[in-house]
Amino acid sequence: MLSPRLRVLRPVIHGVSLRSIATGTSSVPQLNPTANAGNRRHSSTGESKQGPNTGKQDPKSSKAPRPDTTAQFLTWGAAFTTSLLLLERYFYGPPSQRTKADEKPVPQGYGSPRDFELAIESLEMELSHLGEDGVSTNPDDLHAHGFSVNDYHEGVAHTVVVYPQSTDDVVKIVQIATNYRMPITPYSGATSLEGHFRGHQVGGICVDMSRMDKIIEIHAEDSDLVCQPGARWADINDTLKEKGIPLFFPLDPAPTATIGGMFSTGCSGTNAVRYGTAKGEWFLNATIVLPSGEVIKTRRRSRKSSAGFDTTKLFIGAEGTLGIITEVTIRLAPVLPTTVAVAQFPSVRAATEAVGEIMNSGVGIQCVELVDDVFMQATNAYGVSKRKWPEKDSLFFKFQGPTPTSLKETAEVVNRIIKKYGATNFELARNKEEAEELWADRKNAHYSGLALLPGGKGWPTDVCVPVSKLPDLVAETKEDLARIGLKTTIVGHVGDGNFHALLLFKTDEERERAHDAVKRMVKRAIALDGTCTGEHGVGIGKKEYLVEELGEGTVKLMKTIKKTLDPLNLFNPGKLYPDDEEPKPTKNTKH
Repeated sequence: MLSPRLRVLRPVIHGVSLRSIATGTSSVPQLNPTANAGNRRHSSTGESKQGPNTGKQDPKSSKAPRPDTTAQFLTWGAAFTTSLLLLERYFYGPPSQRTKADEKPVPQGYGSPRDFELAIESLEMELSHLGEDGVSTNPDDLHAHGFSVNDYHEGVAHTVVVYPQSTDDVVKIVQIATNYRMPITPYSGATSLEGHFRGHQVGGICVDMSRMDKIIEIHAEDSDLVCQPGARWADINDTLKEKGIPLFFPLDPAPTATIGGMFSTGCSGTNAVRYGTAKGEWFLNATIVLPSGEVIKTRRRSRKSSAGFDTTKLFIGAEGTLGIITEVTIRLAPVLPTTVAVAQFPSVRAATEAVGEIMNSGVGIQCVELVDDVFMQATNAYGVSKRKWPEKDSLFFKFQGPTPTSLKETAEVVNRIIKKYGATNFELARNKEEAEELWADRKNAHYSGLALLPGGKGWPTDVCVPVSKLPDLVAETKEDLARIGLKTTIVGHVGDGNFHALLLFKTDEERERAHDAVKRMVKRAIALDGTCTGEHGVGIGKKEYLVEELGEGTVKLMKTIKKTLDPLNLFNPGKLYPDDEEPKPTKNTKH
């Protein structure tokens, strides 16, 4: 509801032609000391009638105005009207959303096609320093930023793609998006799998952060680093290595993933069993542009703080719906010696049961990855290494320790444990090069799996449960996937209860079978006190499960936070929140 003062302001704004006043043209009553001086009467119909103009001053009226009254009024009006116009647009939206008195009001929503055209013109003008390609409406760019080759979601192109280089650039983009009611979607490394960067149905601005990829400061003595959101975690680690700094950023999703995307989806990777996830303590603070255009920094650089809410974590996993990250301080960990081992098992159940005992043994495990027999077939056919693997359910291990001796001891303990679960062919890398080769096939799992069905699409999904519940979940899912008649692979970061499935399909009917299988997989995970997504995020693919997992009260709280920070629902609308009530475009318009 508007305040009484603003409700009074509305007729003032629309009762006169404000632009005419501001420009000095006459669409307002002329103040003339002689004209219209007669008594004014009003009929019952509301029409005004003039009394005879005698040219004489009414003795009951106030003193006659000075000759320069009209000029004074227009001078005052120009200044006052500028303020009114700004208030009018702020509270009532773009001109296309306002109506005349005799028209039906258009519900508040997104701007019209004309508003979007004006927004693009404003972007080109305000961000001209970005160069000719800094604001792009090239159809190839629009398509590439709204469609993904990594997942099953139908893509939607954006209206315009913008490549900011600074926080100030992002602020300008947000202000223009708000001014013209234009949806705005952040775009990072394009490795997300749940439709996070897909365009909106009415169009919108895609904010590509790839040019904000700088490392700003390295604080080796504090084991942290400040960077922009477009920086890739792999490039950061390469830079630290080149500089001879024995530190690294341990979160490791897809190699081309960026810090901004990792922050926004709350991701993790193969190292999660040792180092946790993005929702741990790896992001110390962030600079964020809010939907209002305000810039905030969530906290200082100290390792810990009990000063109020942990606002950094409010934005981790928010998937770009609450703000746009423009700078992040990340923690670094010391680089320790590692080696890799691989073993085969009689079943996925046996492999995951072995993991539970290994994790409770206290040995130095950095990663433990499950891969099924179908994945091993895919790796033999399309993997990056030249070796041929036994096509059986397997575990990949990465051991970590301060010395080579500690690595050897860890390998011995693990080998003893897995033999109890029927493991065979325990192979320990003989040197660093062999370890890297072994691990490369695991990191290429997604693309090896996709290659199993040329011309098909993949439905990648993940769930996570308590580690003790994982054997049942993986075994039941493996059996279920075998029944549906589709090519599928299973891989997982099973040391923390997280596993992935990739379901391949070509036809709509096969797609429905894949969807039903994923739904059953998620239902099993939630029933086992788990989650519908361990690290991929919600996007548009997992929204339907959020209430079942979190409860109506928690989801309602999330929505309340969203509506408070983004009342116009401009920031990545349609993602994350179940039953997202999206504003509609102006009626009878097409983008």
